[in-house]
Amino acid sequence: MAKTKTIETALSVRDFIESYADSEEKKTDSYRLIELMTGWSGFDARLWGTSIIGFGSYHYKYESGHEGDAPLMGFSPRKSAFSLYVFSPIPEQEKMLGLLGKFKIGKACIYVKKLSDINTDVLEKMARTTIAYIEEHHECACREH
Repeated sequence: MAKTKTIETALSVRDFIESYADSEEKKTDSYRLIELMTGWSGFDARLWGTSIIGFGSYHYKYESGHEGDAPLMGFSPRKSAFSLYVFSPIPEQEKMLGLLGKFKIGKACIYVKKLSDINTDVLEKMARTTIAYIEEHHECACREH
């Protein structure tokens, strides 16, 4: 079975942002997202793999037997757009997407060009419902908070 590459590391989140984010706006938005997501999750930012800033963690196990750990929520300041990992496949969040603002959605994340393109109050609701969903469906460190 393939080993999961995206694991929590001890690397500096600040060093990552300073070297990876390709504009001052992306750096500013990254630090703002860290502030927001730390508040919403109750966990400090940690670098997962080589490019994801994650908050907290949970353990998942699929029917296939594949299992691992992942951040409760997170983001990556990628070149073309931020990848926001706050989405859960639940009807409540499907409704929230209509209020979020300007974005694209992938299978597991939401892509936004800049933080000002979205409503951060809606993002907060999505993040909090994601934590609740994960807490209900997975082994989760979020129960400790």
